[in-house]
Amino acid sequence: MREFKPGIIPDVTIRQLTKHVDERGWLTELWRDDQIDDANRPVMTYVSQTEPGIARGPHEHDAQADYFAFIGPGNFKIWLWDNRPDSETYNVYQTLVVGEDRPATVVVPAGVVHAYRNISAYAGIVINSPNALYRGVDYSRPVDEIRHEDDPASPFQIE
Repeated sequence: MREFKPGIIPDVTIRQLTKHVDERGWLTELWRDDQIDDANRPVMTYVSQTEPGIARGPHEHDAQADYFAFIGPGNFKIWLWDNRPDSETYNVYQTLVVGEDRPATVVVPAGVVHAYRNISAYAGIVINSPNALYRGVDYSRPVDEIRHEDDPASPFQIE
C-alpha cells in the first residue's frame, strides 16, 4: 500500500474565521474577493447536513477546487492527502478539526484527496463554494469526482 507522511500541504488554504458576536447573535465572513486567488474563486454555493459519525469522502476532483466553510453547528475532522504527482508535497497527508468550536474555511485544490467526518453528537452543517459548477452549465457534463470511499484497497483511509 502507498505510504503517506504527515505534513502541511501548502496549496490547501486554511483561514480561521472570526465570529462577531453581539446581543442579536453572530456574523462571520466566509470569503472575500480580496482574500481568494483567481484559481479558487467560487462560482456557486451549496450547503449540506451531515449526521453524527458520518463521513463524506474520501474523494478528489480533476479540476475543481472546493472552498469549504465549517462554522457550525457541528465539528468535523478533515483528512487531506496530496495526490498530485507534480506537487512538492506529493504523498503528504494532513488532518485537522474545524467547525463550531474552531470556525474555519478550508480551500482544497484539485488533486488533493479529501474527506470529513462529523465528530459531534448532532447533525452538522458544511457550506461549500467550489470554483466549478456542479456538472457544468445546465448540468450538461459528467461529475468531476473520483471516489475512493468504496475501494477497500484505497490508500486513502480514515479512521
